[in-house]
Amino acid sequence: MPIWSAAAFDPAAIAGDWQQVAGFATQAGGCNGGALQFAPDAAGFAVTGNLCLNGKATRINARTTPNGPGRLAVSGQEDWWILWVDSGYRTLAIGTPSGGFGFVLDRDAIPPDRLTAAREVFDFNGYTTADLRAF
Repeated sequence: MPIWSAAAFDPAAIAGDWQQVAGFATQAGGCNGGALQFAPDAAGFAVTGNLCLNGKATRINARTTPNGPGRLAVSGQEDWWILWVDSGYRTLAIGTPSGGFGFVLDRDAIPPDRLTAAREVFDFNGYTTADLRAF
């Protein structure tokens, strides 16, 4: 599945705290979202927190470095591609080049229009959006 990353993405604008407001769940699981913090460092960001990935709670403690337009190399994981970010950097739709997982982060509670936009971006990139669950 070919996916596209957001070429105009500004990595410096993601510093701070994010809530996971949606994710893909192709299997039943007991998690309901998570939270991440992107803390700037010399090489990019330290990213820490928890995500619900494919129905499983996953601890994230990694280094991220920009490695292309809208793309982040994440230590110990497949690259994260920023598929979409709203103009105010309040919402991020993140996926992987393989389509193995995807999730939506927001600075606060996501309004319906931005969740719809994120869903449309995942659909455009070939994800099965019926599996995208809001938390």
